[in-house]
Amino acid sequence: MNTTGATHPTAHDWLPEPTLRRLPWYLAYVAMLRRDGVEYVSSRGIADAIGVDASQIAKDLSHLGVRGKTRIGYEVAALERELRDYLGFDTGHNAVIVGVGSLGGALIQDRGLQRYGLNIVGGVDVDPDLIGTREGGIVITGYDSLPRIVSEHDVTVGIVTVPARHAQNAADRLMDAGVRAIWNFTPFRIRVREGVVITNTSIYSHLAVMYNRLDSIAK
Repeated sequence: MNTTGATHPTAHDWLPEPTLRRLPWYLAYVAMLRRDGVEYVSSRGIADAIGVDASQIAKDLSHLGVRGKTRIGYEVAALERELRDYLGFDTGHNAVIVGVGSLGGALIQDRGLQRYGLNIVGGVDVDPDLIGTREGGIVITGYDSLPRIVSEHDVTVGIVTVPARHAQNAADRLMDAGVRAIWNFTPFRIRVREGVVITNTSIYSHLAVMYNRLDSIAK
């Protein structure tokens, strides 16, 4: 029995991006509650903990078909399962990294990504000093190995951590090899082909925002 009262959206449902960005916040909090032995939580309780309006939380969860019980709230364990399932964190996605420098190497070493469904199975670089070495148990190869890695491991995600001037070329190579999603860590705005998903996580952009806000506070 589904104690959250959820009716799963279909695979074609398209949630607003702000909602999708908030769902992992809710998941992290209810997972903590579940580990602490808490059985129920209200939208107000989640709101007080993470600073999102309670009505917004209820609206976000309603997109998933999740509804709390009157005067009781959401069953924590069931809500955690619903969130993990909807976000795809329990479904494995194989990935290959292009650019195994300091950031790419750190991502390979970060086994915590596997808890969120991302399994890095390959690393590609152009540096001859890196090719043939191992990073986190993965042998680093050259670009010519990309099609084989993608095919043999059913890779769906390509992670781009190269210098900005090489970002589009890296993305083109990944798309040529057959990846269907690209996680871009460079500040370059990569152009993707129809049917390929792109997500940008520019550390430099976030630094710029933080520095700007710091300067504004100081004035």
